[in-house]
Amino acid sequence: MSAMTWEHSGAMVRGRDARPLHLTARGRKVVTTLAVVLALAVGLVGGRAMASSPEEGIAVDVYTVGAGESLWSIAAGRTAPGADVRDTMDALRDLNELSSSALAAGQQLLVPVASD
Repeated sequence: MSAMTWEHSGAMVRGRDARPLHLTARGRKVVTTLAVVLALAVGLVGGRAMASSPEEGIAVDVYTVGAGESLWSIAAGRTAPGADVRDTMDALRDLNELSSSALAAGQQLLVPVASD
């Protein structure tokens, strides 16, 4: 028969053959599951980044460059009266990610839809 005694630390010890506390296989599964759920919750909520755009997207058409056309001629045809054609050229160059204003016949460009 074994006697239950109290140690000074307040832990209950069964006789003199006290062993350190260990987790069973089921306990390890529970602890692992809780750790995974916690990590997912932190990853989904804590690591969320919000992106915003200062402006809305613009409507575009696809324009196929004809023989002998230049970026200047295309921009001039889409520039409002009194506006600077160079600004339209810059906008077309940025929109199509062109490194220069050189174009080839058959090349397709994105151009903003003309507003009436």
